Amino acid sequence: MTALTPAQPVSWPNGKRCAVAFTFDVDAESPLLSTDSAYADRMGTMSHQAYGPLVGVPRLLGILDEFSVPGTFFVPGYTAERHPEAIRSIARAGHEIAHHGYLHESLVGVDEDTERAIMERGLTALDEVAGVRPTGYRAPMWEMNWHTPKVLADFGFTYDSTLMDSDHPYELAVAGAGSLVELPVSWALDDWLQYCFVPDFSGTGLIETPAKAMELWRSELDAMRDIGGAWILTNHPFLSGRPGRAAALREFIAEVCGMDDVWVAGMAEIADHVRTQQLTPRTLTRPDFEPVTAPSTGEQR
Repeated sequence: MTALTPAQPVSWPNGKRCAVAFTFDVDAESPLLSTDSAYADRMGTMSHQAYGPLVGVPRLLGILDEFSVPGTFFVPGYTAERHPEAIRSIARAGHEIAHHGYLHESLVGVDEDTERAIMERGLTALDEVAGVRPTGYRAPMWEMNWHTPKVLADFGFTYDSTLMDSDHPYELAVAGAGSLVELPVSWALDDWLQYCFVPDFSGTGLIETPAKAMELWRSELDAMRDIGGAWILTNHPFLSGRPGRAAALREFIAEVCGMDDVWVAGMAEIADHVRTQQLTPRTLTRPDFEPVTAPSTGEQR
């Protein structure tokens, strides 16, 4: 059995202690449609999801512009096709657009050929709508297969932001294809867990206050500054684009921008910096295990 080793801290630019990235998954209607096409007939539910590109994206772009903060937007190809102006506005504002599937498809159990087709269709949509070729990828629901890194390398991606085994970015070894920069994420730094309720789809009906979300994210950032890691926040415009939540996020971003020991950057910029560190790639392997079974007791009488 191959023993796994932890990622080591990296050195950040200009003596900064911690890297900070504000990322946004512009899912819109895609997660529901990929789960069950019948959601397309539920007008109210579809309107809830459309709030993201229609209202949330412009509001969040305004906040990022106010503080000159670079954002990274992970966009499913279908979102780009259905809401092209919202995605073009992200590109015009100078923010990074990254790959997030085509229809926010779960990759659990998906074979490699199908996964390559999804990757290609998402890339085509982002190119045709916004004229971009992403260098970064985030798997929908942060679920990918053991063959996914090889698919990403073959398509020329520089980094992935899906795995959760480290506080520090690292080089992820890809068999026969070098490595990808991995920018780890955490469910604690995701607004979905705080705010999302969609009947018959997600959540229990308990929606947290922005104050609670900011308290959680601030505590994680304070600890990440102590250990020198990368604090990567994931927001969804249909959730954090709502007025009260956006106002709280704005105040939090202002607070972060006032911290002199953090480096606020886009994901591609962070990945490029990590690559300059020339880290030894880490190898992650599928668990090889044999469940314990009861010993045979001979013929039953």
